[in-house]
Amino acid sequence: MGEKDPLAACTGFDWDEANITKNWERHQVAPEEAEDIFFHDPLVVRSNPAHSKREKRYWALGRTSSDRRLFVAFTIRRNLVRIVSVREMSRKEEEVYQRYEKSSA
Repeated sequence: MGEKDPLAACTGFDWDEANITKNWERHQVAPEEAEDIFFHDPLVVRSNPAHSKREKRYWALGRTSSDRRLFVAFTIRRNLVRIVSVREMSRKEEEVYQRYEKSSA
């Protein structure tokens, strides 16, 4: 990843109730499904400097147990992954993810 793994010290997840509601209403993604991508390979994680004004933000591309491909925007607070936004991958993100799948096969 070029930088140390931001997830290495994480011990779980932290959710804001408003984000749970927003992600379900806009994209029909439940918290458990969003968390699921962090337990499957490949998981593509990058820093997101454009959205890191008050705290460092990241994005991840991954797949769930049911093979749903998701984009997750998150931050890390007190060693917990705090998911801000989650949605299905865009076509461009899907292409990036497929390249990682092929290279890790």
